[in-house]
Amino acid sequence: MLNVAATEVKQRLGQYLESALTEPVVIEKSGRPAVVMLSIAEYERLQAMEDAWWGERARQAMEEGFAGPEETLRQLQERLNAEA
Repeated sequence: MLNVAATEVKQRLGQYLESALTEPVVIEKSGRPAVVMLSIAEYERLQAMEDAWWGERARQAMEEGFAGPEETLRQLQERLNAEA
């Protein structure tokens, strides 16, 4: 992963666009990481991983069943009572 100051990116954008095709580029503002520049391929890979994860969670929920209104109310009341 490449770390670079925002002012440096401003001066050499083309260079860092090229770099982002092969590795993430962390852009720092005031010495702190602010933004990550990724290739579109890496971004799409990460999106696909997230979609697969949420899809698996949805599949598990469908298999386990959904809580009805009474169960939902009971769980909410338990949480509210625990916080009080």
